[in-house]
Amino acid sequence: MKREDWLPVVIGLVIGLSIGLYYSWVINPVEYVETSPASMRDEFKDDYLALIASAYAYSGDLARAEARIAIFQEPDPAVKFSQLAQKRLAMGRPQSETRAIALMAAALGDRPTPMASAPAKTKVSSPSPIDTTPTITRTPLPPPTRTPTPTPGAPFELLDQEKVCDPDLYTPLIQVVVIDAVGRAVPGVEVLVVWDTGQDHFFTGLKPELGLGYGDFAMTEGVIYTVQLVKSETPITGLTSEDCFGDGDELFPGSWLLTFQQPELP
Repeated sequence: MKREDWLPVVIGLVIGLSIGLYYSWVINPVEYVETSPASMRDEFKDDYLALIASAYAYSGDLARAEARIAIFQEPDPAVKFSQLAQKRLAMGRPQSETRAIALMAAALGDRPTPMASAPAKTKVSSPSPIDTTPTITRTPLPPPTRTPTPTPGAPFELLDQEKVCDPDLYTPLIQVVVIDAVGRAVPGVEVLVVWDTGQDHFFTGLKPELGLGYGDFAMTEGVIYTVQLVKSETPITGLTSEDCFGDGDELFPGSWLLTFQQPELP
């Protein structure tokens, strides 16, 4: 076939393809109607989940948040939000957003145990009438036990500082546990870490499998750190990895466990 014979065919194909693309992209583009959020790209899905977490942080409506999350069909939503919080924190996203996602992860991971069934009532038969009058013995009631109440807005105080020697840890850690006055774990607390050449921060509750009030930071051997909770007035200074002895006098770097508690009302 000569060049003059196939050239019109090629030109016709190009013109037809151009017209088809113009019609499908401009005149009558494809419209997605009632598509599921689960079909979105990962970055859009993460944005959607972050909005759900922000809405929950504002309203506190866990049932509505769970209904929205169910659309995505995540096998383990608590782990998904925990990973998302760490990802957004590494991206330098606003602290209010990462804190909201961490709270969402903590709420999804904190499943209350089912209430125990009420004990069956035992029918007590009435005593038979007797001629003598029974003697009534009055037993003094024990004094009421005061339940500690968290102080709203009160700064957390260092309750315990413990050196941890765990050979299974891949790297030495600054481990932080935050609880309120009644001993309940407190997620979403920001922890500041400062050293000679830099600073960083992390939040409790990003690893719900280790506890809702738990958070950690990887230390570098030989570096001295200062740790302070944003909701605390006292920094903890001089934290550095110290040697621990393992089996056979083998040395490995140690970690620190800091427990903070909110004071109770007087």
